[in-house]
Amino acid sequence: GHTLVYGGGDVGLMGAVAFIALPGGVGTREEIIEVFGWTQLGLQQKPCGFLNVAGFYSKLIEFLESMINESFMKKEHLEALLVSEDVDDLLKLLTSAGPSYHAKW
Repeated sequence: GHTLVYGGGDVGLMGAVAFIALPGGVGTREEIIEVFGWTQLGLQQKPCGFLNVAGFYSKLIEFLESMINESFMKKEHLEALLVSEDVDDLLKLLTSAGPSYHAKW
């Protein structure tokens, strides 16, 4: 089984084994992008994922892809961000993902 740890407020995310963004508001996006940035910088190696229900995160993913095209991010960094519209599929991806770190530049 899986245990859900909500990271909002004063709870923190130190016990998490992976980070998943469900569809949500600006704070949700800010938190997952911050953790994804930590991954890029090598500050954390736990997998990050978007549950992209009904394409909720598709525009954000397109924006991140544009960062690759403009040489602001490596393709390997974006490939470390796991995306699925299906919760069971995303959990499988996160469970099978190994630590992710690629040098920033």
